[in-house]
Amino acid sequence: MSNPNNDELEMEDAGSAQAKPEGQAAPAEAAPAGEAPAGGDGADEWEAMLAKGEDAEGGAAERVLNQDEIDNLLGFEAGGAGAQDRTGIHAIVNSALVSYERLPLLEIVFDRLVRLMTTSLRNFTSDNVEVSLDNISSVRFGDYLNSIPLPAILAVFRAEELDNYGLLTVDSSLIYSIVDVLLGGRRGTAAMRVEGRPYTTIERTLVQRMLEVVLNDLKVAFEPVSQVQFLLDRVEINPRFAAIARPANAAVLVKLRVDMEDRGGRLELLLPYATLEPIREFLLQMFMGEKFGRDTIWEGHLATELWRTNVDIEAVLDELPMTLSEVMNLEVGQTVLLNVGPDARIELRCGGVGLLNGRMGRVGHQVSVRVENTIKSRRIPAQVQ
Repeated sequence: MSNPNNDELEMEDAGSAQAKPEGQAAPAEAAPAGEAPAGGDGADEWEAMLAKGEDAEGGAAERVLNQDEIDNLLGFEAGGAGAQDRTGIHAIVNSALVSYERLPLLEIVFDRLVRLMTTSLRNFTSDNVEVSLDNISSVRFGDYLNSIPLPAILAVFRAEELDNYGLLTVDSSLIYSIVDVLLGGRRGTAAMRVEGRPYTTIERTLVQRMLEVVLNDLKVAFEPVSQVQFLLDRVEINPRFAAIARPANAAVLVKLRVDMEDRGGRLELLLPYATLEPIREFLLQMFMGEKFGRDTIWEGHLATELWRTNVDIEAVLDELPMTLSEVMNLEVGQTVLLNVGPDARIELRCGGVGLLNGRMGRVGHQVSVRVENTIKSRRIPAQVQ
């Protein structure tokens, strides 16, 4: 007879042998730590053991970031130097920039510029031109110069009254489109772009004429804020020669889109904050014409009512200085002598202020004064009369 206890032990040993993974060595034959087990497929067994050991420790394997997550962390998202919603390191670096929203009137000025440019460029090109405002942002001047796609034409202009400079950038698409339109290119075909060569004198001259039209519209757009004359200073091809501010200086970047049916391109306007500083107080207004509480309608109503106001006019025959004791001793029926004759000049006063001079007379049963001339406003000290 077999011992029941021995049968149970044999069943447990068989169950534990079945529970072991296939190909796993017995505890007595296990390889030392750090060495691969012996056998033909030892490398595969060793990798399987390491994977199971990491899973047993709680799955602490490090997660590798993909390229999109790295770009989001560093702030290198699509949108270029003028992207508004920055994240990551770029948001920290550019946190000191002044947002254009602190100068709310700038947006109104640039909206006015878009309407003016639409009309003026239609007259300039004799074509259907549509100008749209893409966005307004704050950038560092050095970052903007590095982000300009070449080839391009950079126009440096001077703001005379503000005693500083600004920058206009015309991309190659708009350059070839303007040249094609002004030289009679056929409609319905995109402007032909010739890469790998500098712009010719004719192309630069035509673009310069367009830039003068834009600067004149910019002058008209700023007129409600301040009288500023924008004059074209020079036209450059290399961004290094168009440096009008230090690389770390903040500037306002305005991106405009010019469409001429199936042709067009981008026009970018950059104004350093140093250029806008002299008119900063005006740009802080919420709307054009704001006077911080001044109401012209109320002023006109007040002026109208003032002209209708009744005032008392005093005709002063003469003034006699007297002491207080003499005034207290005056009695009824006593005569006060005046040192003037019937033809003496009389002064007319209102509220103690001398207004007119005249002579006394009589009209019917009433004493009257004929006005001869006006006198300068002067305050008359109060005296006992």
